Amino acid sequence: MRRTGPGALLHLGCGGGHLDLWLKRRFALTGVDLSEAMLTLARRLNPEATYISGDMRTVRLGRTFDAVIAHDAINYMLTPNDLRAVFETAYVHLRPGGTFLTLVERRSGHFLQNRTDCSVHAAGDTGIVFIQNEYDPDPSDSTYEATFLCLIRRDRELEIVSDRHVCGIFPLSLWLDLLTEAGFSVSVEEYANGGERYPIPVCIKGRVI
Repeated sequence: MRRTGPGALLHLGCGGGHLDLWLKRRFALTGVDLSEAMLTLARRLNPEATYISGDMRTVRLGRTFDAVIAHDAINYMLTPNDLRAVFETAYVHLRPGGTFLTLVERRSGHFLQNRTDCSVHAAGDTGIVFIQNEYDPDPSDSTYEATFLCLIRRDRELEIVSDRHVCGIFPLSLWLDLLTEAGFSVSVEEYANGGERYPIPVCIKGRVI
């Protein structure tokens, strides 16, 4: 039987729902995140979507989807076991033949020490300078630090906000091995942005675990 209507998409680690502003145009969307504050924002931005509190490593919704994605939030998986758990979550929530997409934003052997990016944003009387620095204090382990600095000016008054994140970094080969172990058939595409190329594993569900 031919399907009609939008496909069902599960977004693991949906955060505040900003990416979902685009995804909901083509999919019936369900998002999962650990942060209630993020989910509150996501529900405000996307009232037509369904948002559920849960850990992307362990959540089980009791239903399947046509597609699953894990985008920025997968950067916070700090061990191979964390990655493996997310891939298993994606697998059990896919219908047979469904697709899981994720993005390998940073990987071992391709890390630029002290990489720093800066962007400027303005709306009305508010301007923000956003600075992001990435630093790996111990290249022999599986984590690195991402530090965010926001210079916020409202009516010429300056507020400085900083935030430090610990993120995971692994070889691309480990990602592919763990995805295959979870049961996926995997190919790798690339996403080009700002002169850089990022691997995108495209994973098809082939069997039931």
